Amino acid sequence: MTEWSCLITGAGGFLGQRIISLLAEEKELQEIRALDKVFRPELQEEFSKLKHKVKLTMLEGDILDEQCLKRACQGISVVIHSASIIDVTGAIQREAIMNVNLKGTQLLLEACVQANVPIFIYTSTIEVAGPNSYSEIIQNGHEEEHLESKWSTAYPYSKKLAEKVVLAADGWTLKNGGTLYTCSLRPMYIYGEGNPFICRQINQALQNNGILKNFAKHSLVNPVYVGNVAWAHILALKALLDPKKAPSIRGQFYYISDDTPHESYSKFNYILSKEWGLHIDSGMTLPVSLQYWIAFLLEIVSSLLSPIYEYQPPFTRHLVTLSNSVFTFSYKKAQQDLGYKPLYSWEEAKQKTTQWVGSLVKEHKEALKKKTH
Repeated sequence: MTEWSCLITGAGGFLGQRIISLLAEEKELQEIRALDKVFRPELQEEFSKLKHKVKLTMLEGDILDEQCLKRACQGISVVIHSASIIDVTGAIQREAIMNVNLKGTQLLLEACVQANVPIFIYTSTIEVAGPNSYSEIIQNGHEEEHLESKWSTAYPYSKKLAEKVVLAADGWTLKNGGTLYTCSLRPMYIYGEGNPFICRQINQALQNNGILKNFAKHSLVNPVYVGNVAWAHILALKALLDPKKAPSIRGQFYYISDDTPHESYSKFNYILSKEWGLHIDSGMTLPVSLQYWIAFLLEIVSSLLSPIYEYQPPFTRHLVTLSNSVFTFSYKKAQQDLGYKPLYSWEEAKQKTTQWVGSLVKEHKEALKKKTH
């Protein structure tokens, strides 16, 4: 493999950081360009430690700034587009999500054409496939089923449209006459150290005497460790750089999971935190069908009030469905085509994540001590 360079968007995010850590180990890599809106001081410090391994350039800029994207793509061989706004609660304005997730992707593809970037890898999500109904069961799903989300909710809708744009762009002619190769990775729910959703759940539980919300006991999902998702990106770019492998991979999407046990979201949070004394709320929960109809009524209220007041329902039909579905997927096709197998075992992933949860518990206890003194 000849020397190559890589631009990664969303480089300061939960997944982006891990992709950069693995990229830094690649021998033929000349340069990593890390693009994000802003890099926290501690992350800048972390990235500066990698500079003895590889040329690492941090670029602060907006995914909607065409000039910024044009500069970022100059002289680059591979773009990994992991920047997106993730929102499952409906807290962020629809326009902001559509702009970043869809328009940002379109602008980046156009910048690749102008700068002659031949490879584009998109970080999609399992949510582009569904679930569409809490009563529908999908177990060990695979790519040939061509499942598609029917939700108009901004996050899954924007990601679905963006993925379609990316896969349709495969075969585009670059400015220098070359050809653009694209592919998309659809990870399951990603867990691991630094996951903002787990962080929120744990902090809420710590403020509630160590009781974890039992919000999703009817779900069955197969979460995937962040390090394994990052590894799948490395394998995808290597495959697209390989003239023998690229023809069968370009224009394809792949589900990315690992050997993490299939559990409900609630049980999974408990597995990662029970060592630190947290436990699941044993109280009664409303039947899922009732939760769904309450969510429907709250959405109607929100819609009726919208001309005069912005009311955000505490939960939506999409969130109720997401939290109560049986929706698991196999990584067999990624294994066959990309040579993917998990870099981290379930035991390693659990240990790393559990230790991080322990650090959150410790921080909480120390903050309580300061308050009492």
